Amino acid sequence: MPAGSETCLFCKIVAGEVPATLVGEDARTIAFMDINPATRGHALVVPRAHATDLLDIAVEDLQACALAAKGLAARMKARLGADGVNLINSCGAAAWQTIFHFHVHVVPRYVGDPLELPWVPAPGDMDEIAATGALLRG
Repeated sequence: MPAGSETCLFCKIVAGEVPATLVGEDARTIAFMDINPATRGHALVVPRAHATDLLDIAVEDLQACALAAKGLAARMKARLGADGVNLINSCGAAAWQTIFHFHVHVVPRYVGDPLELPWVPAPGDMDEIAATGALLRG
């Protein structure tokens, strides 16, 4: 097990030790709803294998995350009526990374939404997150 992965929140989600609202998964990745959403439908795509950040992730896992994020973005447009989608990756604390397991934020955008980047994470409504997750599930 890579150093630090035994205490990594996202590794625990991947292992099923911490609950999450899953919206997609494949052999290399899982996608789940962000509990501190920037907008309705905000989700994360992570590799199953622990990698600290963009500079640490294996090429195959990075490719798999990009493809999973693309598919999730398409579902957000089709199922949530998103007008656009931001894919955001933060590499290092100076770039707003707070969980040191590579991840891509897939953030649906809606015309007129007030989101400014970087957003200030705040707990979302868990019932709404679960309902939106059900709409996005692959």
